[in-house]
Amino acid sequence: MRMRKDLLAAALLAAITMTVPAFAQDPCSWSQDVRLVNGKFYTMDTKNTVVNEVTIQNGKFAYLGKLGNRKLNPCTRIIDVGGRTVVPGLIDGHNHYGALGMVPGYDVRLETAWSIADVLNLIRERVKTAPPRGFLTTMAGWNAIQFAEKRAPTIAELDQAAPNNPYFGYPNGTTGPIMNSRAKAYLQAKGLKITADGKFDQTTSQSDVFRVLRADQTMETMKRGIMDADTYSVSLGLVTNVDGGLPYLCGSPDLKGASESPHGMESFNPWTAHRPWLAVNSEGKLKGRVRFYWYGQDTRPDIPLLTEHLLHTFPYFGDDKIRFSGIGERPVSWGGGFGGNCPESQPQNTAQAGGRGQGAQGAAQGGGGGGGQQGTGPPENFERALMLIAQYGWSFIHHAIQANESKMIMETMERVNKVYPIANLRWSLLHTADISDDTLNRLKAMGAGVQPNAYPYISAVGGNATAPAGPPFRRILDNGIRVTGGSGCVGVCGLNPWLMIYYMVTGRNAAGEMKNAGNQITRMEALRLYTAAPPWFFKEEDKLGSIEVGKLGDVTVLSADYTDPGKVSDQEIRNLKSVLTVVDGKVVWDTLNSKRLP
Repeated sequence: MRMRKDLLAAALLAAITMTVPAFAQDPCSWSQDVRLVNGKFYTMDTKNTVVNEVTIQNGKFAYLGKLGNRKLNPCTRIIDVGGRTVVPGLIDGHNHYGALGMVPGYDVRLETAWSIADVLNLIRERVKTAPPRGFLTTMAGWNAIQFAEKRAPTIAELDQAAPNNPYFGYPNGTTGPIMNSRAKAYLQAKGLKITADGKFDQTTSQSDVFRVLRADQTMETMKRGIMDADTYSVSLGLVTNVDGGLPYLCGSPDLKGASESPHGMESFNPWTAHRPWLAVNSEGKLKGRVRFYWYGQDTRPDIPLLTEHLLHTFPYFGDDKIRFSGIGERPVSWGGGFGGNCPESQPQNTAQAGGRGQGAQGAAQGGGGGGGQQGTGPPENFERALMLIAQYGWSFIHHAIQANESKMIMETMERVNKVYPIANLRWSLLHTADISDDTLNRLKAMGAGVQPNAYPYISAVGGNATAPAGPPFRRILDNGIRVTGGSGCVGVCGLNPWLMIYYMVTGRNAAGEMKNAGNQITRMEALRLYTAAPPWFFKEEDKLGSIEVGKLGDVTVLSADYTDPGKVSDQEIRNLKSVLTVVDGKVVWDTLNSKRLP
């Protein structure tokens, strides 16, 4: 009789197990408690404390160092990191991560491909995870100068890597698009004019390709792309991305005369662009964090869209995964390639076709696209916009490449500051490839900051080889102003933080050429710009950026010891990644194959 009852119980348990979702079979799936032991934990606190273990409870850092007699709940995951170097979860202080998540097609990241063979291998690996005949794309993030061969792959080579899947890639730099035969045939069937060697003719642009590929996107394909980008980000140890906004796509409704941008990597309908991100987050599928800024392109003196936004929303709305943290990187329409020509049937130049990102790249290379209204003042509605932003208490960021542009914006900020003090609003200038000491000092006096971005790593090519590409990292840090790091990407370059840190530390671009001599900073200074520094700019310095009791439990276990040049040379910084990433006490990336220890 007892045996029959046992068999019945076992059968019942098996039936329940078959019907309950897999995650529910783990009785500790709810837990946000993890203890990481046997590591070198660089906390990045104000004292640069280093400890050998940390304990996270309920998603927050609870104990640093030895646990002692403290009790842990039975569901605490204990992980031995094997003596590895551990840092706070990395934060990119400014990029356009939202656009990367919604790139059409199945994204292939080429940021760390150092040869044509590497490119082809990465494409082959992506083919394995894409559906049959799924369209593969690589939009920005690479440049032929990074390859040993100093050229882009040919159609024949790409056909070998992806014989059955269309593949299209668009680089930074001047080499133009790459594609295989299947992509060429697909685009030609859509009416685009492609040359025999897979390039655009004079009537075709990158904008046309985006228009064609985005026509096939759905909510589900964008959600899939977001989850792909999210996984890629945390695999690098990058757990928070601060998105600087999305320009308004041509033909979007209810723009009230605002400037419009042609189809490009970063151009979207502003009223619907964030829906896929919010959907992924509401489904509990977002691993990392995103902080969005609202991009403005008003042209009218009464700045209707910005006014409505400020009246009907409030700062810092959201949760710890997605939050809307400020206004920028433009509050109103600004000249120089940001507002494209509509209708889009008109041919576009490279800066226009790339939207905001390609314009910024053009400015960095001296082309002026996206660099602002050089030689003139800001738009007439600019000061009014800044007054409103300050009045309603929002954080604010603004694109600034040249020194004269930084000065103009700073002077407008000074006038606003006399009416609405901005010291606690966390205003800042972005990119700052060139900025004067006088501008830095006057920004600092107002309580504002700067965000020098490292995108010249991939866009600082050609021109005067002796002229620094900027930004002047060393001079900015020595000034004492609030400063943070970031890529300024993804339209201008790639997302990988280790490439940006490599540029900050060495001054060398993707080809290994010295482009920023005299502006290098130390490894620990660069790491701080990607950890402890950014949260001040979006008012979360009490939650993120360092390993301190009470802060959110985000850590990155590095693949090698970044802090020791004897173990990781300057060149090898570019190959660093995460072997274990923890967000909110949850393991979201793991190539350690870590087990729950007794």
